[in-house]
Amino acid sequence: MNRLFGTTAPKAPKPTLNSAISNIDTRISSIDVKLASLNAELTGYQTKLAKMRDGPGKTALKQKALKVLQRRKQYEAQRDQLQSQVWNMEQAQTMQDNLKNTMVTMDALKSTNKALRKEYGKVDIDKIERLQDEMADLLDVGNEIQESLARSYDIPEDVDEAELDAELEALGQEVELEREMAMGAGEGAIPSFMQDEVPEFIDEAPNAAGKVKEAAG
Repeated sequence: MNRLFGTTAPKAPKPTLNSAISNIDTRISSIDVKLASLNAELTGYQTKLAKMRDGPGKTALKQKALKVLQRRKQYEAQRDQLQSQVWNMEQAQTMQDNLKNTMVTMDALKSTNKALRKEYGKVDIDKIERLQDEMADLLDVGNEIQESLARSYDIPEDVDEAELDAELEALGQEVELEREMAMGAGEGAIPSFMQDEVPEFIDEAPNAAGKVKEAAG
């Protein structure tokens, strides 16, 4: 059957920019080799022409040098064209790579947005707001508790310092007066403002006469 109808030849892979650039670079390298050979040939002709006198021999050698120079210009023109092609293809390759990178970035962004929508869908905004309100209420209760514990007793918060100074001065005068009176009555007297602090159950001083009788008996 294959002999009767033949077989379809496998299709060659489509050329890519990278393969096309590689092929042209190979051609440019080949042209560079030829140009190097022509330059060496021209250098030889120039050296010979510089040493020859004018005449038919020098004219014939000059014609050969001109043909070599003409070939060199043709190769240089070909090389310039190929280099321009490579440049254009490299720019196209850069644009293609940038487009691929852009598509990859877009796919990544789409996947990220999808994942974010899925995760944010699990969040209940109303529940968060209720929690915030409850937390604020608890903070208020805590502040009230702290204020209650820090409340002062029997000491007004708005006491006038001038009144305290006057009371302190009056107390000093009373102490001085009591001290003077005590000195008049006896040094062992206790000021009146300190009498309340003396316990009422202080034992009396021991009787020295009783001790003497107990010792004699």
